[in-house]
Amino acid sequence: MKHRQIHRIIYQLRHRFFTINNIVIGIAFLIALSWVWGSLGVMQRNYTLQQSLSRKNQELELATLETRNLELEQAYYKTHEYQELAVREKLGKGAPGEHVLILPPQPAKTPTTSSVSHTPAVQVDESSSNFTQWMDFLFGRNSS
Repeated sequence: MKHRQIHRIIYQLRHRFFTINNIVIGIAFLIALSWVWGSLGVMQRNYTLQQSLSRKNQELELATLETRNLELEQAYYKTHEYQELAVREKLGKGAPGEHVLILPPQPAKTPTTSSVSHTPAVQVDESSSNFTQWMDFLFGRNSS
């Protein structure tokens, strides 16, 4: 009896599911799935390559800007203006008819004397509401 039920299940599977049409549709589905998978792989590779190309282009642009900056700096160092300023700074020389005044060195500034600013602090009344503070500000009532 069991042997007969197994043959019946196999017969049902063959004639319902494993028909020529179903097999062709299954193969077509597998081919389409592999094509989609391959396309996604190629798109991912292209995206990675595009990012790499963009990064290289940015590095090239940065190197070009640095080169241009160095060329301009080199051209500046060749000018008479820079040479005159360098001679004045390094050797203490002056132009003809010009008098050089050498001052004694200034004492080092201490943080307490140079960084302290004397700006008046604004007094804010925390007990009044935000609206009242705005009205006082807009109409100049707290300008004292």
